Amino acid sequence: METDGMDSPVPGWSRSAAGSARSRSTTQSRVGRLDDQVPFLARLEHQERVALLELSRPMEYGPQSVLVRQDEPSTHVVIILAGWTKVTHSAANGYEALLALRGPGDVVGEASAVSGRPRSATVAALGAVEAVAIERGEFLDHLARFPATALQLLSLIGDRTRASDRRRVEQGALGVRERLSLLLLELSRTHGAEDAEGVRLTAGLSQHELAGAVGSSREAVARLLKELRERDIVRTSRRGLVIVRPDQLRRIGGGGQSTTG
Repeated sequence: METDGMDSPVPGWSRSAAGSARSRSTTQSRVGRLDDQVPFLARLEHQERVALLELSRPMEYGPQSVLVRQDEPSTHVVIILAGWTKVTHSAANGYEALLALRGPGDVVGEASAVSGRPRSATVAALGAVEAVAIERGEFLDHLARFPATALQLLSLIGDRTRASDRRRVEQGALGVRERLSLLLLELSRTHGAEDAEGVRLTAGLSQHELAGAVGSSREAVARLLKELRERDIVRTSRRGLVIVRPDQLRRIGGGGQSTTG
């Protein structure tokens, strides 16, 4: 993949965003993660990326705005240029599961665009988001003209499926305490900023959203966070959650302490 071709074909996708994408890829390789966190645009060669983005129209979303909504008919794909979003799925009983976070260079709505089926999840902005939208017909025509882009999209969907399978196995094999510890560690790698106290999580997820990510109740997550605070493993404030002792989270996540489901 070219590293000097990340000049901005559209506003918002800059070298800084490309650098963030490469950083995520490098970090992921170092810790042995799957490749589901490598953004779609970062997978494409310069020519393919420019040709794809030439089909797009710019979009802007405010905090909590919905980019795509679960169960709606598929009409377009969205490529995020700046900002972060959360991907959630709501069950019939109202329970909302947090499936993933998507940021600069990521594509959302691609599976529905390819299959023609309704959206399987809702994607909402965590903060201000700059993106571009591409109509389904133009997106599919582009994939037919550029087989390498289609293969990269297929690879991305496969990586995301494997990551989803891994999380399902973890939910069956691990207790809530272990799953929450592993989630906090993963967020510290992908959405963490060093400060004087430790690693501050920048994703701004609520206890409800953390619970949806580990398949538990908000009450159980609140109880576990209180326990982690009392042991000075994490600290919480209006500025967010700070991981003070990641080594203890790794020990808990690895089964170094009895768990509760």
